[in-house]
Amino acid sequence: MTSARSQSAALALKLVQELQRHFEGKMRFAGDSGAFAPVSWLRDSGHHGGGTRLTYGGGDGFNRASLNISQVHYDDQPERPLGSATAISSIVHPAHPKLPSIHLHTSWTEMKTGGGYWRLMADLNPSIADAADTARFFQALKTAAGAQQAYGVEQGERYFYIPALKRHRGVAHFYLEQFRTTDADSDRTFALNFGKIMIDTYAGILGDKLVGLSAPTADEHAQQLAYHTVYLFQVLTLDRGTTSGLLVHDQNDLGILGSLPARINRDLLKSWAALVPKPQDELVHAIVATIPDTGNVDDAQKLALCKVMRQHFKKYPAALDLQARGDILPPTVVNHRSGK
Repeated sequence: MTSARSQSAALALKLVQELQRHFEGKMRFAGDSGAFAPVSWLRDSGHHGGGTRLTYGGGDGFNRASLNISQVHYDDQPERPLGSATAISSIVHPAHPKLPSIHLHTSWTEMKTGGGYWRLMADLNPSIADAADTARFFQALKTAAGAQQAYGVEQGERYFYIPALKRHRGVAHFYLEQFRTTDADSDRTFALNFGKIMIDTYAGILGDKLVGLSAPTADEHAQQLAYHTVYLFQVLTLDRGTTSGLLVHDQNDLGILGSLPARINRDLLKSWAALVPKPQDELVHAIVATIPDTGNVDDAQKLALCKVMRQHFKKYPAALDLQARGDILPPTVVNHRSGK
């Protein structure tokens, strides 16, 4: 796998690799026999980069967990506006319904027109909300983001809202797009510290809740299944990052859909088709048809879902305008229809 020539991209790659190692180290718990294993993928046989995701398996600590890093670049293709994109995008869904899920994203993007910028995201996604956990997460955002906290939270609340369900995906959301100051070293430190603070906060929440945690009830399992259905619904119908990634290429489909929980409530998902604007009802029905009656979402279903989404948004490109966005639409998303 080749790396981007840019020194800024090289430093960004080291940063996301450090965050990946840090996150994986914090997700080890006593009594859990599972482990994270590396899975690599290549962009254009490695000529334009690739990535490695750490995927949890073999234990019962997590329903689904994937810590993904990647770097793609187009140094040899001057016609492409994107120079490079380096990112870590992580999702953790604990097995126990009382343990909240989390999504964290840190990325550095460079355009060939000059300059680059950071994108930072963090959102807490519990199946069963806990006010103390929510307050703790918001306090960590305040510490980690500083002067960017209020704007990032406002943008996160906008991005992760689900109009059809009249609710947010989680309970705390942060989204900072195209962050850059005149001090590149300071910006990198900010991005690294933001990621570590949010990882440490999440690990602390899990660690504290694990103490004396009793076996889940049937009702708690049902709440988790319903919430995991909400999560899948938001990712597949509203998340611009997911959709743009799938439309640009098909070389990392399992990684792009690595955030999906292992099982959902198929009947509940089907009922939401009547709530979305046209033609998104067709997308929901196609998603439902792809998932078996058991509601299981394994690798075979993920690959099938990728095909469903590509077919839908190629047939209805205007439906992309119905997806979530903040104040700033990234150029990588603006250009994705042309494969750039």
